[in-house]
Amino acid sequence: MPSPISGPHRLLIRCGVRFRPCIDIHKGKVKQIVGSTLRESMKGGSTLVTNFESDKSVAEYANLYREDGLSGGHAIMLGADPFSKSAAIEALHAYPGGLHVGGGVNSDNALSYIEEGASHVIITSYVFNNGQMDLERLKEVVRVVGKQRLVLDLSCRKKDDKYAVVTDRWQKFSNVYLDEKVLEFLALYADEFLVLGVHVEGKKLGIDEVLVELLGRHSPIPVTYAGGVTVLAELERIKVAGMGRVDVTVGSALDIFGGKLAYKDVVAWHFQQEALAV
Repeated sequence: MPSPISGPHRLLIRCGVRFRPCIDIHKGKVKQIVGSTLRESMKGGSTLVTNFESDKSVAEYANLYREDGLSGGHAIMLGADPFSKSAAIEALHAYPGGLHVGGGVNSDNALSYIEEGASHVIITSYVFNNGQMDLERLKEVVRVVGKQRLVLDLSCRKKDDKYAVVTDRWQKFSNVYLDEKVLEFLALYADEFLVLGVHVEGKKLGIDEVLVELLGRHSPIPVTYAGGVTVLAELERIKVAGMGRVDVTVGSALDIFGGKLAYKDVVAWHFQQEALAV
């Protein structure tokens, strides 16, 4: 049942918001990178903007999340190099069943990540191919791992006042725009959505409340928003804008990734939400 929230607006929302932890892996290291700079650097263009590089291993982060009882987080390989793949598998071994894994996942390798301990695989560029949605590829992944193991990454950038799904390390616009019809259709093939607001990601510019509201209003399956969180109050704004239906990931702002927002405070907030949902 929805729970009333006290205050001047007395919004009715379902209290079920969760904090979803993340591990971004680049060349085998835990890093926080401005994603929009990733592809250019790989092509020898503009310099990669790295907000943070940890001296802790990927497995240490996975263990931290396991010990703190945080499930459903994501480990993302930001490159196709063998060091990143090896590190991702280390994370899965450290927290079996506790993490989603993404980055270069396709119908050929998806099952291997599940076998290594991933609860779900995350897919984007393989399905949104050459700027278009490849429904046959999507169906093939579902055949391999099952709908219940698939997270669709619908990370997007603003284009003509709409949200276009972007692929190839968030550089290439697809012809798929997030709206009620698209979310309802894609929900037939996935267990969850992951949506990074690329235009605010890694820049600590604040959240995109319009995008969060769209997701909360129209996603028929669990959805996690990432991008722009800087302070604890923005978690509450996501809860309200998303009508209690949008989970949240925090990256560069966390102190465990070199930021100022205390990880322990976010974890405490997470468990407060769980208590409200009971």
